[in-house]
Amino acid sequence: MIVRDILSMVGDPILASALIVLGAAALCYIPGGVNGAIVASHVFYGEDIRNFGSGNAGLTNFYRIYGARYVWCVILVDMGKALVAVLLGTWIFGPEGAVFGKYFAGFFCIVGHMFPFFYRFKGGKGILCSGMTLILLDWRIALVGWGVFALLWLATKYVSLGSICAAVSLPVMTWAVYHSESDFPTIFTLSLLMAALVLWAHRENIKRLLTGTENKFQWHKGEPKKSKT
Repeated sequence: MIVRDILSMVGDPILASALIVLGAAALCYIPGGVNGAIVASHVFYGEDIRNFGSGNAGLTNFYRIYGARYVWCVILVDMGKALVAVLLGTWIFGPEGAVFGKYFAGFFCIVGHMFPFFYRFKGGKGILCSGMTLILLDWRIALVGWGVFALLWLATKYVSLGSICAAVSLPVMTWAVYHSESDFPTIFTLSLLMAALVLWAHRENIKRLLTGTENKFQWHKGEPKKSKT
């Protein structure tokens, strides 16, 4: 296990632990910073999605501006990077710390998505990479999170409402699934932080939901690009 190897090489357990945590955080943050919507808008349209629509570098804004043709690229990149990050986390912390490694990696992947170094720290709201993280954490957590999202999205046409409630379900389901684990306090804290990040990223959506001015999702094949609003 890489943690044990580093501990044996460094000697000082405090320094070794700090190096492991910092290194793991960086390794999981870096793939998180590769944004699918920005990549797809650059590659296929020679533009930056952040200059159009809501200005958000996420799947919903990409679809509203460009239609469905290249959404596969956004999904592949944003879900794939969560897979890479979580695999790194489980590898670094090994079988004994696998659950912690998944939560740790998921958190820093989401941080990378929202505050990407590659794009002047202006990214998306973390829904696709968060959704993939739920799948990798535990099937029960994923079932509830994705179920809540799908139900609210289909019932209300508000993607943001589904995303917000799915985020809230994470710490609830973390408690339900892992409350008996020895490292539960740590992973529960990470689940709260992940949920808090998503809620913070949706703070404007929450305001619009409360005032009844939030945009509903609409299916379409494509539409003219709109100026950033």
